[in-house]
Amino acid sequence: MRGIYILAFVFFTVGCSDTISEKDLDLLNGYWEITKVSLQDGNTKEYKVSTSIDFIKIDSLKGFRKKVQPKFDGTFDTSNDAEFFSIFEHDGEFIFHYKNDLSEWKETILRISEDNFSVSNDAGVEYAYKRFNPINAKE
Repeated sequence: MRGIYILAFVFFTVGCSDTISEKDLDLLNGYWEITKVSLQDGNTKEYKVSTSIDFIKIDSLKGFRKKVQPKFDGTFDTSNDAEFFSIFEHDGEFIFHYKNDLSEWKETILRISEDNFSVSNDAGVEYAYKRFNPINAKE
């Protein structure tokens, strides 16, 4: 009987792991709103409302992230500025690699679902996002 409990525990632990596959990365395409930033020292900042939204587009492990501002008619104001990235896998983790003329940084993807994702940077700061649902004042 003890063996059955151990087997069930192992099956439950492995079956419920938060492993991310390359296929899961497609879930990142779309509009995202930051919800929380957690610092390495344990302090957190919660965002109830954001005036800017992140638009992410990924294709073949390359993509870009752009800040946009939602409007009441369901459209967005945007600029031509974008942060381009590539994604690579290292030790079973997927990592955003950003590089521009001024800087270079990485963010490790911690979790992805249809409605949420989170990343952490090299300083141990964790950023949590939820899928943005626009409010259309025309309806």
